[in-house]
Amino acid sequence: MRTFVYFSSSARTSGNFKTDDLMGAGRMDIAIHVIINAFFLSHQLRDDVKLHLVFYGMPDPPKHIEIHVNKETQLSKKDVANLIRKILYKYKQGQKTEVLPGCFVEKKSFLNVIEKLVEQGKEIFILDKKGENIRDIKIPKDSVFVIGDQDGFPKKELKRLKKKFNAVSVGPKTYFASQVVTIINNELDIRGF
Repeated sequence: MRTFVYFSSSARTSGNFKTDDLMGAGRMDIAIHVIINAFFLSHQLRDDVKLHLVFYGMPDPPKHIEIHVNKETQLSKKDVANLIRKILYKYKQGQKTEVLPGCFVEKKSFLNVIEKLVEQGKEIFILDKKGENIRDIKIPKDSVFVIGDQDGFPKKELKRLKKKFNAVSVGPKTYFASQVVTIINNELDIRGF
């Protein structure tokens, strides 16, 4: 299972955003592209991916959305924004709620999401342009790749993460978060994961 964590400092944390103004919803457009690039292939969905979205935007941060596509998950590229809205609307205080098969929402901080993955024995890789090239490292099959939005990670948390986990890069250029997901998926596909 390949796992991605996408952190957004500004994505809305309630479902009351307009799907025709995704940039105005704290760059929800980026989160949507991350979902599309994590799960969609030509004419099929990846069922070997788990995606964690951690939103720190207004009005009620943080929100943690977990998505794992399976045969019961209804997911189309056209409706990803509405999927996120529906998941956020179904948030129940103090609970991890399964909104749709494989789609959960809860209030959980970015570092708590990472800590929980570490407790599960996952190896964590932090995407950083100064990190070691992904093509030069050993990647265990059950790895987690942590990607930040256009603003990156909060400085205090980034410092802690870099001390504890491997910093990796997908190359000398800075890519969109959604492109990073595609590059990592491709690297893992080439390696036969």
